[in-house]
Amino acid sequence: MNRRQFMKQLCGIAGIAALPLGFTSCSKSAAKPNIIYILADDLGYGDLGCYGQTHFNTPNLDRLAAEGMKFTDHYAGSTVCAPSRCSLMTGFHTGHSRVRGNYESGPHGFGACLELRPQDVTVAELLKPAGYATGVFGKWSLGVMTTTGQPDKQGFDEFMGYLNQGHAHFYYTDYLWKNGEKITLEGNQDGKQQQYTHDLIANETLDFIKRHKDEPFFLYVPFTIPHAELLVPEDSIGPFKGKFEETPHYSAKDGGRGHYGTQLMPKAAFAGMVERMDRDVGHMMDLLKELGIDDNTIVMFSSDNGPHKEGGADPDFFDSNGPVRGYKRDLYDGGIRVPFMVRWPGKIKAKSTSKHVSAFWDFLPTACQLAGVDVPQDIDGVSFLPELLGNKQPQHEYLYWEFHENKATDQAVRMGEWKAVRHYPSGPVELYNLSVDIEEQNNIADQYPQIVAKMKELLDTTRTDHELWPLKDKT
Repeated sequence: MNRRQFMKQLCGIAGIAALPLGFTSCSKSAAKPNIIYILADDLGYGDLGCYGQTHFNTPNLDRLAAEGMKFTDHYAGSTVCAPSRCSLMTGFHTGHSRVRGNYESGPHGFGACLELRPQDVTVAELLKPAGYATGVFGKWSLGVMTTTGQPDKQGFDEFMGYLNQGHAHFYYTDYLWKNGEKITLEGNQDGKQQQYTHDLIANETLDFIKRHKDEPFFLYVPFTIPHAELLVPEDSIGPFKGKFEETPHYSAKDGGRGHYGTQLMPKAAFAGMVERMDRDVGHMMDLLKELGIDDNTIVMFSSDNGPHKEGGADPDFFDSNGPVRGYKRDLYDGGIRVPFMVRWPGKIKAKSTSKHVSAFWDFLPTACQLAGVDVPQDIDGVSFLPELLGNKQPQHEYLYWEFHENKATDQAVRMGEWKAVRHYPSGPVELYNLSVDIEEQNNIADQYPQIVAKMKELLDTTRTDHELWPLKDKT
């Protein structure tokens, strides 16, 4: 009997689900590591020092990567926030998921989001029966109050932050939601800007860790930084004042465009926002060590999609998409390939790099394996826990995306090193070989008709219909 068979038999006798290879015990503490997933908002593939950023510093996130594994080929669930987060929480790509776009209509006014249904199963719902305390702090985007998508109806014990993406555009809002209650922020009433909501969210994460240090917990931290609007307190923007040549952004009320606030120094604000987020990730990592739970906590960090251009942001100046083509709302890799680092002391080899092709919908099965619970059989995700532990990793046959917020439905498939993009259902298939053309500049569809035919078949058949997001052709 080998080790895996022995552990499976032993844990079966104990009434505990089989553990992934790499665990040494099926006791409660060893079998159930704490899981922290930190999600930035609109952070590009090149916006961290460990991925090539040079205009500002991210020492704590760089340390997270250096002390664990950095992924080079990891993908978001979508190229905008709500569907990306749906993929992360439910294990489905956007051809099968409930939320396939930023749904900004309905009975709840501006910023309402399409809610998850009772039958939609989240990571938190799967981990709670295994004894996990569950908390989400930041931007939810999967259901507002009084709907079936509110966090407490989707497996989370605790929530504080923004329920929808429209509200989350503003860092000095006059209210947030906390555990089903609307919390007034007195410091932001009547136009005052005294309570920076990112700081409130960051403090809640630390409090959650302290209160649940003696039990397994799942902490999901979808930060709002660095999404527009580009605002950050003086202690973060100050060091960058005068450092960059700036093009001011003016809000509509100041004669500009859009609803984001006026920012005279958008480059300085963006750099300061990312550094502030990095600081708060450092606070979390330091607290884990202080509480003595660092070795039993796996920390993951990523971004919900590629870099944005709103509110005066200049992703070209910062080279925010790094070596890949495109931005937020593109299905070229610049819109969907994102930084991803995972740290777990004593389990994941430090300073390791993975080229494993993976995506947000892989998180749910990975979390299930970490917690020792059964992985749902009908999802699109494939656990990447073997990759983290240095074992043989199952591969995806392909990854699929669709995006409905442009004039027609965009679709993309990655299969090995091949990447296909189609801008409308009856349109031509573009084909790129990412191993030699990471920038997706050389469309070689005419050279590989058999591969194009396979990609077209996937684009045509992978998805299921959706009442809100039917395929839109070019008009």
